[in-house]
This record gives sequence, C-alpha cells and structure tokens, in this order.
Amino acid sequence: MASHRRPKQPSRTRVTVLTATAAAAVALTSQAAQADPKPSKKDVKAKVDKLYEEAEKATEKYNGAKEQQDKLEDEISDLQDKVARGQDELNELRSGIGSLASAQYRSGGIDPSVQLFLSSDPDSYLDKASSLDQLTSRQADALKKIQSKQRTLAQQRSEASGKLKDLEDTREELGEKKKEVQGKLAEAQKLLNTLSEKERAAMAAAEERASRAAGDRADLGDEAPASGRGAAALNIAKSKIGSPYVYGATGPSSFDCSGLTQWSFAQAGVSIPRISQDQANAGTRLGRSELKPGDLVIFYGDLHHVGFYAGNGQILHAPKPGAAVRYESINNMPFQFGVRI
Repeated sequence: MASHRRPKQPSRTRVTVLTATAAAAVALTSQAAQADPKPSKKDVKAKVDKLYEEAEKATEKYNGAKEQQDKLEDEISDLQDKVARGQDELNELRSGIGSLASAQYRSGGIDPSVQLFLSSDPDSYLDKASSLDQLTSRQADALKKIQSKQRTLAQQRSEASGKLKDLEDTREELGEKKKEVQGKLAEAQKLLNTLSEKERAAMAAAEERASRAAGDRADLGDEAPASGRGAAALNIAKSKIGSPYVYGATGPSSFDCSGLTQWSFAQAGVSIPRISQDQANAGTRLGRSELKPGDLVIFYGDLHHVGFYAGNGQILHAPKPGAAVRYESINNMPFQFGVRI
C-alpha cells in the first residue's frame, strides 16, 4: 500500500535565512547601482578633457624623445661618414709606407724601422723608433700621421658606439611615450562610448560650434605686434584655422600645439625648438600685461601647452585631440608667461 505522508515543510529558520539572503542580494544590487551610476554627459566630458590634457603632456614628452632620436641619427650618420673617410685616408697612408718599404727592399733590403712598423704591433713603433738611427724624417712623418689617424678613428668609433646605445634607449622611450598617448586617447574613447549616440553627436556638435565660433570672426582688437617675426608667424598660423589636432604632427595639414608654433615660425624663416618646454626658453619672457600679437603664450605648471597670443585676450592654438586649430580665450587654461621671439 502506497504511503501518503505529507511532504516535509521547510523549517521557519531556513525560510527566514533564505528570505534574508535574497533581501541582502537585492540591497547590494541596489547599493551597487547607486554607487556606480551611469556617468552623465557632463561628467564624461570633464573626464575626457582631463584625459586629453594628460595625453598632451605625454605628447610633448613623445615629441622630445622623437627630436632626440632624430638628432642622434644625424650625429651617428655624420660620425660614420667621418670614420669611412678616415679609414680611406688611413689606407692611403699605409699604402704609401708600403710603397716606401718596397722601394727599400728593391734597393737592398728593408730597414729595421719599416720592419718594426710592418710587424704585428705597429702602434708600439713610435715608442721604440727613437732608438733606431736608420729612421728617416719621411718615414717618421708618415708613421706619425698613421698613428694619429688610428687614434682618431678609434675615438670616433667609440663615440659612434655610445651614440648608438643612446639611440636604442631613446627609441625605447619613444615607444613608451607613444603607448602612453595612445592609452590616454583610447581611455577617452572608451568613456565617450558610454554615452548614447545622441549624446556623442551633441558633444561633437558643441565642439564644432566652438571651433566655428572661434574662427575668423573672433574680435582680436587692434593691438600692434611688438615683434615682426612673431607677427609674420601668427599670420601664417591664421591660415591653418580649422586644421585638426594630431599628436606629434608638425604640419602642414595637421598639428599638435608646439607643432603649430614651430611650423608657423619656420614658414616665417625663424627656427625655434620643437617642444613647448624648450619654446618657453626661446626668447624674452613676458608678463600677461606685456603680451602683443605674435608672442607665444605658455600654459600649465609643467609648460606642456603653447599657442600664439592673437590680441584682445584671445589665443590661436591647436587645442587638443578632436579639436581644430582655433581662437580661444586666454582664460581657458592656466597661463604661465609669454615669450617674445
């Protein structure tokens, strides 16, 4: 006969525990949602702007490493050319002393001085040559030139070797700075991707309006430039309004901040350093009240941003990733000082 026992009911204690656990889970989920809400468009923009500023800091360090790399490559190339020419000269000198030895052999044998030079240790020649009465002045002169050339070549080869090591270190640093810049930009893009398509479009439109509003219609006043070279560079930079900011770019179609100022001065026939920190020391420093159109303006405590003073409290600069060369108020960034080239 089948059993008709009543199924065992869960104890009140177990029900209470399960209910409490479920309630706690709901509470934790609710707290997590409250603690980590979706960031607003304003918050995202603030964080993205901060990342762009950090990317620009890294960009100027990248530019410095790139400039050092280019300099080392030029120096190494010059040294290698000198070594090659020096080796040719050394070969000619050795050929000459060899011809002299051949002539002596044909006339009755090689004198001891030449035998010593042609031995396995020719560098020791001059130390012993003074004891050889047979050494002629012509031989001595030729051998002194050879020894001098050998020393010069050894020094140049050592210098080139050292610079090659420096170049290897600089290339490694360059790669690290490039990764840093790209990392900041990727992080900024990840933040932007948390916004809806509509919000991203609104931010892009606002950026475009800012660039357009800061175009040729900016009120620059009628201040006279104090430097003809600066005025010429500023006028050239004005022709690049609307060109995109690209890290590491030096024109003519895209720029970073110091790339724009360096390129503009170069077109005006003036050479200035590549990075903003060096441009900050390229001329006479000025207080804010002394600024005139064409002067450079340096921003942030670490001097990582530079632009042109355009007049009436406006600057012309390459602002940041995602923005174009444009006018902007000098008050939008922490001003440090001006520089007159």
